[in-house]
Amino acid sequence: LSNHFLVCLISDVDLRSPENNSAHHTREIDGKRLIVRRGQPFSITVQSNGSLPPKHHLDLVLHLGKRDEVEIKVQKERGAGDKWWFNQQGAQDEMLLTLHSPADAIIGRYSLAVLLMSPDGRILEKKDKMSFHLLYNPWCKDDVVYLPDETQLQEYIMNEDGIIYMGTWEYIKSTHWNYGQFEDYVMDICFEVLNNSNDALRNSQMDIEQRFDPVYVSRIIAAMVNSNDDRGVLTGRWTEPYSDGVAPYQWTGSVPILRQWSKAGVRAVKYGQCWVFAAVACTVLRCLGIPTRLITNFSSAHDVDGNLSIDFLLDENLQPLESRGGRDSSWNFHCWVESWMRRDDLPKGNDGWQVLDPTPQELSNGVFRCGPCPVTAIKEGNLGVKYDAPFVFAEVNADIIHWIVQRNGQRRKIRVDHATVGRNISTKSVYGDFRDDVTLHYKYPEGSKKEREVYEKAGRRVTDVPSESSEPGRLQLSIKHAKPVFGTDFDVIIEVKNEGDQDAHVQLTMLAMAVTYSSLHRGNCQRQTTTVMVPAHKAQQEVLRLRYDDYAQCVSDDHLIRVKAFVEAPGENEPLLTVTDIPLSRPEVFIQVPGKAFVCEQVKASISFTNPLPVPLKGGVFTLEGAGLLSSTKIHVSGDISPGQTVSIVVSFSPMRTGVRKLLVDFDSDRLKDVKGVTTVVVRKKYRNIFPEITECY
Repeated sequence: LSNHFLVCLISDVDLRSPENNSAHHTREIDGKRLIVRRGQPFSITVQSNGSLPPKHHLDLVLHLGKRDEVEIKVQKERGAGDKWWFNQQGAQDEMLLTLHSPADAIIGRYSLAVLLMSPDGRILEKKDKMSFHLLYNPWCKDDVVYLPDETQLQEYIMNEDGIIYMGTWEYIKSTHWNYGQFEDYVMDICFEVLNNSNDALRNSQMDIEQRFDPVYVSRIIAAMVNSNDDRGVLTGRWTEPYSDGVAPYQWTGSVPILRQWSKAGVRAVKYGQCWVFAAVACTVLRCLGIPTRLITNFSSAHDVDGNLSIDFLLDENLQPLESRGGRDSSWNFHCWVESWMRRDDLPKGNDGWQVLDPTPQELSNGVFRCGPCPVTAIKEGNLGVKYDAPFVFAEVNADIIHWIVQRNGQRRKIRVDHATVGRNISTKSVYGDFRDDVTLHYKYPEGSKKEREVYEKAGRRVTDVPSESSEPGRLQLSIKHAKPVFGTDFDVIIEVKNEGDQDAHVQLTMLAMAVTYSSLHRGNCQRQTTTVMVPAHKAQQEVLRLRYDDYAQCVSDDHLIRVKAFVEAPGENEPLLTVTDIPLSRPEVFIQVPGKAFVCEQVKASISFTNPLPVPLKGGVFTLEGAGLLSSTKIHVSGDISPGQTVSIVVSFSPMRTGVRKLLVDFDSDRLKDVKGVTTVVVRKKYRNIFPEITECY
């Protein structure tokens, strides 16, 4: 045979992307490029102009990294389980090569070279303009991210739509989110996130070689979703103004954020808060193949000094002394993610769900990130486990202590709350659009013997609860309210109950203030101080009237009013303080998609919103998006929207992928923000007489 003939022997290599991607649960990501999961074989076809000459053979070589930093020579027969290998079958002009990756292979973009080798080991021909992506494989029993429940896999890997729980532990609300992990080029951006981490920029080869480990990769993602100390995706901001970016509440999905970060040359996107950070992390981790779910912890503590106590200092007018109270705080809710993995780096009992928190709160090994931390370690109080277990434990278990700082500087303890932190810990159910309570995954029942044992193991400070009663009478203080609507006037009822045998003359102070969900004080709305006589064994109620005009000027975008009631009575050893947060509900955006929807065919959505406020709204804008439906789209409303006026728009789009899809809409204006709407769109396959069924638009 001539050398010329040998050079021309390999005519083509077919990566068989459609078949492989379908078998590897990656068809949703891309139907054209090869995307496979580790620990599961895939096949390629090598086409030739004839049979291989005697004693000639094919070799396969893989490279990873922009500069091919890592090289892997694929063995021709099965060896140890930690090696790539391939087997070959076929003859004449077509050979089927089946590649087997180890279950702990490095994830990333691989370059593939097919080599025709001579008997003496020379390369006679090379086909090397091919590449594929390798992801984690939660369907593979030998992969450390293996999850045996198919229902959970469909939710925690395959579902592009999610629900985030917000509000307060007493009044939980939900908002839909488009994770969009299979949208066009999102996978590429996820690897771009990894490639721009400090570890990757410092030593690319070492970073790539560590990407077999989901603990390492998830820790990188937790750092890279925020931009505090790297080329991260999101900049956090918890107060207005947001005019030089996008307000956190305006986002309805992760895809516009990731695309903007990439398109801008890996410059941080403005702005995010905890649920946005968590949702973007969920998108990236699901896309890479790590089962992940978003968690909301209500009444979440941020314990800076590690004493398992959140101390709030108030002046004698019940105003927060933020500058003197340290950085401890308690948030109405806080979001993080849990990722599923086996922890080979830890003792037995720490496998399963791991807390990962990308919100920049505290440093972990010198970087703003948190986790992964086993949920089981938090429940059992094993705070020596990696990573950041003491901080996560405090988030769900800390005490809240209120102090009054008197004019002479002395502190007076007025309230200790052992039970409020870590309430109604929530995630979306795998069975539908409703809430699962996972509190008992994090802690034993409140007041149980097992809970006390865990606290003792964790070193939680035992704080005596201040007495709420002394002679001459036992007093109880409570706050009651309906579910007020933003834009209306409403009443808050403060009740003082006297269970003693003597009448009580008390001074009652009632204060309503606007706060953010992270407990930042935005201004006072109303204050009243009155003297109340409470007969023995009776209750006395006082009304605090809150008018729209009073709270509209200072209420935050979180629409939260915090009411404090404070009682002092002659003869009582300790004053009483009770605090409640009142969320103001907002209207909804109404969406209709009439008729049947087919892939690649235009459908119309009718969207309407009615102004519920007694004032006009200016600068109205609708934002729409939906995985498999349409990219993020903004539509501005012309002119003002008068009180009671309904504004309607019609939007046309062509669905890109089949399946059950969610269309999400956000409405914002100058006086009313974060108004959401969602509808389900079932996108059907399109059939043609002479073509096979169509399930995607390219």
